[in-house]
Amino acid sequence: MVQSSCDVINCGRSTLNPEANSSSPGGVNEQGEGTSKMSPDELVYLSVLAASIPVGFLFRYLSPSVKQVAALFLGLFITIALCHIHTLHSLVTVIGTWIIIKSSWRHAPALSLSWTFLYLLFFRLVTWFDLPQPTPFANAVQLILTLKMVSLANEVHSFHVEKKRDVSSFAKSPVTGGLTQEPSLFDILSYSYCYVGIMTGPFFRFQTYMDWLKQPSPLALPSWEPCLQRLKMVPVFGAMFLAVNHYFPLSYVRTDGFLDENIFFRLFYMVAVFFVFRMRFYAAWCGAEAGCISAGLGCYPEKALSKPGGGPSVNYSPDPTSEEKYDFKTIQNIDCYNTDFCVKVRHGMRYWNMTVQWWLHHYIYPNAPFKSYTLRAGWTMLISAYWHGLHAGYYLSFLTIPLCIAAESSMESAVRAKLGPSGQNAFDWIHWFLKMRAYDYMCMGFVLLNASDTINYWVSIYFTMHVIAVGCIIVGKVLRGGRREGRKGEKGQTGEGGKTENPEEKTGQKTE
Repeated sequence: MVQSSCDVINCGRSTLNPEANSSSPGGVNEQGEGTSKMSPDELVYLSVLAASIPVGFLFRYLSPSVKQVAALFLGLFITIALCHIHTLHSLVTVIGTWIIIKSSWRHAPALSLSWTFLYLLFFRLVTWFDLPQPTPFANAVQLILTLKMVSLANEVHSFHVEKKRDVSSFAKSPVTGGLTQEPSLFDILSYSYCYVGIMTGPFFRFQTYMDWLKQPSPLALPSWEPCLQRLKMVPVFGAMFLAVNHYFPLSYVRTDGFLDENIFFRLFYMVAVFFVFRMRFYAAWCGAEAGCISAGLGCYPEKALSKPGGGPSVNYSPDPTSEEKYDFKTIQNIDCYNTDFCVKVRHGMRYWNMTVQWWLHHYIYPNAPFKSYTLRAGWTMLISAYWHGLHAGYYLSFLTIPLCIAAESSMESAVRAKLGPSGQNAFDWIHWFLKMRAYDYMCMGFVLLNASDTINYWVSIYFTMHVIAVGCIIVGKVLRGGRREGRKGEKGQTGEGGKTENPEEKTGQKTE
């Protein structure tokens, strides 16, 4: 559930955009201290987010070519206005990816990943080279752009592979959501700097962008109703964020007075901090989705079975004899209900920053240098932590996730599988409670950021969740008589990779 895509809460800095750091706290200043007031950067971000919604409705009136140029120039204007000279970082990243694609499409996926992630390291360490520190907004743009460039390279690679296959077989292969031609430099630039989600996300593929440009009747697509539906809870989330953050500031965790509080208060504090964290991102991500909906981006017929981030998962064709039903699942970045009420740790990640989870699942998890499910999950968590930033808190938290997944898998096979319906119902409620506490616990690493503050907090509550996770693994092994856990446990989805083979895991809901 971490994260990635509120992110200009930029890697511990003071903004709130969902992709610059989908893992930073609500109300955090440059020292990581809690505050109930919004910084100037946060207000600017919110203004851009709010303005993108009415602007999106205007874009529905434009022709494809005008829409492409207008979205590019608006995105460039926003980027240059907020990032200034640091806009060059994103431009270098785009040009470098274009060169890779043109020179070696066969190796473009691996080369683009290496190029963008190495440049991300340089971007974060520019002060070592006596260069100015990028703004939080530049960080937000860079993170979204990294996802886009890696995805673009993979799409171009798939296009050429399918093209060669078509030529050799003399038949067109039924690829779902594939490119019809290699994009030009102008196409890549317009995709990279499209104003929609340029700092906030959600992530969307190049093909999704092209489908948006070529929509035959954008004014006939759903607009006001789904947009208002997505925005209706934003004031509630915002009010709860401000209220709880006021009474439970993060800065108090770093004081000596916090250690004088009793253990139950210290445990409860992480619950409040994670609540603030969730409300902040629920509000911001719902607003970002509304900006996509108003423009019509990611709108596909329901029969396309679209996936967040990926778009249509099956081939479809419009039916002129019936009225189509549409959805915006392609740009859905948060499922607030399931984030809170799904049972398992692995499912919690599936419903949080959903478009980035799709990116990790398709471009990182399958290419992990391990065969073991647990090690693959750990590798994916490591890459996700690196994408978020270099703060030790990210790594401490992300790398706790595989331990929690191993613990829940161990208890499911050793305990839950042997219970009756009522026993499994009770087990699921306990599992849900522990899942939420695990995320409370890991959230502290994301908001405290540095290793000493994170470990000091975990020490203050005696590494409770680590102890519980290890205890569950040991108990599971003892109850199974030391037998190796079955393959089914290794195939369960982490939310960032792998497919669920257990039908019961498909919803992730508590049994009623």
